[in-house]
Amino acid sequence: MQQVVVRRLQAWLVTGSDRRQVLAAITLCVLVGVAGGALFASLGPLLAAIFVVALAGGLLMLRSTQLTFFALVGVICLLPFAALPVPDIGFSPTLLDLVLLVLLFSWLFRIARKKQGRFIASSLGLPVLAFMLLACASFVIGLSFADLTTNLLRHFAELLLSILLFFMVINNVRRREHVEQIITVLILAGLAAAVIGITLYFLPQTTTIRLLSALRIFHYPAGSGVLRFVEDNPELPLRATSTSIDPNVLGGLLIVVIGVTAPQLLSNEPLPLFGQRWRWKGINWAVVPLLAVLVLCLLLTYSRGALGGLVGALLVVAVLRYRRLLLFIVLAGLVILALPHTQWYVQHFLEGIRLQDLATQMRLGEYKDAAILISRNPLLGVGFAGAPDIDTYIGVSSVYLLMAEEMGLAGLGVFLLIVGLTLARILKGLKLLAGNPRLEGILLGLLTALLAALLSGVLDHYFFNINFQHAVSLFWLCVGLSVAVTLLAGEERPSRRVALSPQRGI
Repeated sequence: MQQVVVRRLQAWLVTGSDRRQVLAAITLCVLVGVAGGALFASLGPLLAAIFVVALAGGLLMLRSTQLTFFALVGVICLLPFAALPVPDIGFSPTLLDLVLLVLLFSWLFRIARKKQGRFIASSLGLPVLAFMLLACASFVIGLSFADLTTNLLRHFAELLLSILLFFMVINNVRRREHVEQIITVLILAGLAAAVIGITLYFLPQTTTIRLLSALRIFHYPAGSGVLRFVEDNPELPLRATSTSIDPNVLGGLLIVVIGVTAPQLLSNEPLPLFGQRWRWKGINWAVVPLLAVLVLCLLLTYSRGALGGLVGALLVVAVLRYRRLLLFIVLAGLVILALPHTQWYVQHFLEGIRLQDLATQMRLGEYKDAAILISRNPLLGVGFAGAPDIDTYIGVSSVYLLMAEEMGLAGLGVFLLIVGLTLARILKGLKLLAGNPRLEGILLGLLTALLAALLSGVLDHYFFNINFQHAVSLFWLCVGLSVAVTLLAGEERPSRRVALSPQRGI
């Protein structure tokens, strides 16, 4: 019946007189005008414009999974803590929640409509699923120590959704150009975050406070508290935060972006973003200024854990593939040591190594308290709600200790198994891609990013912290992309292998 009415209405509008068509156009304009006026009157001009843009973006994401991945990367890099400007419903859904849910439901609809031939799990599928089940078991155990709140339930659901991103990536990113586009968007969005961070750092502090406070509409903090200083002491240097609120979190984002970008410097076939035009003597010089901006912003965060993780990852990749990368690492180190403006940073870094500064001493105290909590609850941890004893607490500046606190040694063991399997797949994929320099450079970049995240995780916690959903999502996005590239490596295995020279030996 409904279809008959629709067909008759279409016939009446199309085959009718010009007067009918004009009347229909006027009616449509009136309806749109009334709806728009009501929207602007109830929400205000700014919120109404945001709503219209979000609605248009949502419709585009529903039409294209690739656009949804672009939106995901953009939100992670530029508005990681942005919540929807809607009335309070007990919690504030974030833009990242919305994008992840759109990605999940669009994928499930594809499966329901049989547009996806088979479900892809890879060799990591079972361990990742086991990790999620262990997280659920630890969460239930933790409810015996603390009450369930709406905020806690939301954060835990976001954690599971972020881990589930692994399956969404390997099942939807199935073509080489899709991987290239996502990596390109990640580099550009990370560069934009770095430029914003540097700009806000060197602007007058009153201007920086005013600009960052404008994000209060997305439930960002406002006021003088948006400025972050070393050891929270205004007499010490200011730390760059960009739109990431926390300088250490910004440092974690930057080391992933730098890790993905660095191998493009020496790749025989860089991404189309850099092209071959600026390649000279085996170096893609177009990458140099981009890396300089990213590294400068990383230094301005004063995040020693992030910098240490990045240097360690770059050294590993330099030994595996690009020996000339060692030269750039040494040159960058000499510049940092020589410039007058970086002397305080060098001193701050050395104090951390010597365990002399306040932040490092506080970390050591956290590690001691974490060891006590883990020893009392070794198997499945204490969950995510709260500690069972009054003399212990959940929270430590280390991904691995935090994971052992919340999910026990069982959860930590499964996570390390996932990491080991991922690194093994990447190394095997690099051998298969010896004759495919474009994908090889991308896979090396993902390896660098993952190593940087894993090494920095010794001293920082944001890559597995329910309060930093975007960092958790970024980590599992990189895991998923690396596995997706290894799957492509098996499909695009070259018929003729290219011998590895000593310069590029593995």
